[in-house]
Amino acid sequence: MLVSPSGPTRPERVARGVELLTGWGLRPVLAPNAYARQGYLAGADALRAADLNTAFADPQVRGVICTRGGYGAQRVVDAIDMTAVRRDPKVVAGFSDITALQLALWRGARLAGVHGPGAAWRDERTPLASAESLHAAMTSTEPVTVSAVEGEETFGVRVAGRATGRLLGGNLCLVVASLGTPDMPDLTGAVLLLEDVQEPPYKVDRMLTQLRRAGALDGLAGVAVGQFTDCADGWDTTVADVLGERLGDLGVPVLGGLPVGHGPGQLTVPVGTRASLDADAGTLSVVAAVC
Repeated sequence: MLVSPSGPTRPERVARGVELLTGWGLRPVLAPNAYARQGYLAGADALRAADLNTAFADPQVRGVICTRGGYGAQRVVDAIDMTAVRRDPKVVAGFSDITALQLALWRGARLAGVHGPGAAWRDERTPLASAESLHAAMTSTEPVTVSAVEGEETFGVRVAGRATGRLLGGNLCLVVASLGTPDMPDLTGAVLLLEDVQEPPYKVDRMLTQLRRAGALDGLAGVAVGQFTDCADGWDTTVADVLGERLGDLGVPVLGGLPVGHGPGQLTVPVGTRASLDADAGTLSVVAAVC
């Protein structure tokens, strides 16, 4: 089922996503309110929550793919029927604002998710390799391995070493927005995934500093740094500089340059499952979210 828990989506982009999913042998079904609109939200909170609960309660629905991110998931997560989620676990795919939904599902049902493109598909940003990566993460029980790419802006963000732990996190803004809520996970022993878009370096600095001051990064096993897209501003300090400074002294391995996030060639990784991060080899390997 294709749902819109956050911002409004474009039917023409969803049509392309439906074409891809159908080609994989899946049967995509639009949630009743998938195209609803209310300003910057995909319809009223009650409608978006109802679509999520419809998907979680329907035994014929085996996966939930969010159409896009934007904003709004945090407004509805407290209305999710976690009993239904626990009774019939389903893979939930999305990224950006969907990090809030995935953190809530982890808190309420220990449900692993899939951090990857939504159903509102853009071929210019997510080419064939992106589609194949999402397909594999949603339908295969094999581990997912992603390698650092030299062309990524965060490629130079690296602290040598290896770490294992549960991969948690996603979009940096949403991780920070979860501080002080029931959805903020205990990151002790975890590998933290971070990515973001259109956040200038000083704002990335502020968010990382808040996480540090809140003690949220105490006890981390490692950090997997994805794409920080369109984050440049007029200052000499780059987002890679900030990430290197604020993550480099945590005393844990850090691996940047992973093509996971909002940038071209976005790849998919499970979240909520065990991961092995090897900053020396430049790889992140994650246990599948489906079984």
